[in-house]
Amino acid sequence: MMDRIATLVMGPLMIPCWPRFRSIVAAAGLLLICALRPALALDMPSPFVQEVLIKSIMVSLNDAVAANNFAVFHAKISKPFRDQFSPDKLKTIFKDLVDKHAVFDAVVAKPIVLDEDAKIDDKGVLRLKGHFDTTPKQVKYQLGFIPSDGAWKLSGISIDIE
Repeated sequence: MMDRIATLVMGPLMIPCWPRFRSIVAAAGLLLICALRPALALDMPSPFVQEVLIKSIMVSLNDAVAANNFAVFHAKISKPFRDQFSPDKLKTIFKDLVDKHAVFDAVVAKPIVLDEDAKIDDKGVLRLKGHFDTTPKQVKYQLGFIPSDGAWKLSGISIDIE
């Protein structure tokens, strides 16, 4: 592929630019190598970022449940999770919440209460477990996030509303 690109770009009139082109190709190759290598573990996010991760997923799930449409929620999760669970499969998994017309968007106005300290396990999964003191029912969550597309993305979720 590189030869074909070089041939297309480097016609007879472009030969004097070869050293500059070679630098550009080298830089592009380095960027490509960095993009294709396995995702490096991300650092532990700050408590503020953890709260944003938790609340954004909870609100996205709430919206998916309310609309009985999991396409947007599906788009926000990690690639391995997306590959494993289609929007229709997510709809089936969260059918109980849909059937009960669960509404838990009030969590955005509540502070998170950690049930366990945030941790990154030996597989590189950021584990967040806690709840929101909501009434009349308490919203409990266990979330897993992995590095995906350069950011922490959802890889596992358990929600309990009691």
